[in-house]
Amino acid sequence: MSANTKTPVGPFNPFFGCAIMLIVVLMGIGGIVWVIHVGKTIDREIGKFTVDQPVKPVAKKPDAAGVEALKTKLNTFAEAAKTGTAATLPLSIIELNAVAELAPDTGYGNFTEIIAFKATGPDNTLIADVCLPLNKNPLEGGKRYAVGEATFKVEVVKDTGPDIKIASLTIPGKEVNPDFMRLFGGFQLLQPYHKFEALKPVMQAVKSVKVTADGIELSTQP
Repeated sequence: MSANTKTPVGPFNPFFGCAIMLIVVLMGIGGIVWVIHVGKTIDREIGKFTVDQPVKPVAKKPDAAGVEALKTKLNTFAEAAKTGTAATLPLSIIELNAVAELAPDTGYGNFTEIIAFKATGPDNTLIADVCLPLNKNPLEGGKRYAVGEATFKVEVVKDTGPDIKIASLTIPGKEVNPDFMRLFGGFQLLQPYHKFEALKPVMQAVKSVKVTADGIELSTQP
């Protein structure tokens, strides 16, 4: 996917990339899919459940005071993580959506265009309305969009930190080809953040993450 320019909305905070574990680096899906070369057959199947125009998902977010409180909470956790202090960070669903908006740009644009978290699910998962951008056949060019509901598995990768993988994708009135899920489901979607030197100390300090009744909780303890 081509890079977009994002104007910073506040001071850079290394933890924003970590907390966005709940937010998909899905902007890169299209490029990833074509790097592994899905071929003409799967390309045709993807076309059956995608549309040519994006539909931005609507996310619930905190008010201005809530955003300021969230920034303070993120900074406090980041400082504790970098100094090796035991700390936990609970984030509600609406706070996760705010983190998506506050997050530093990895070169793939604004995550609020593609995801809106709305609930927690079983087995350490999060549920979100999504508009996933996918590249079309390279010979055709352009993009298409998978607009529906996705479930994301939250996990911690050893020596790396938090990450997410898409576990399921449901699109009303359309069938998502199982081959697409087999190809895409194994990707660790926060890899662009793992490569940021400024983010590594905080991300690597996160040793566990669990989905709660109303969001997630990150911890520097196993």
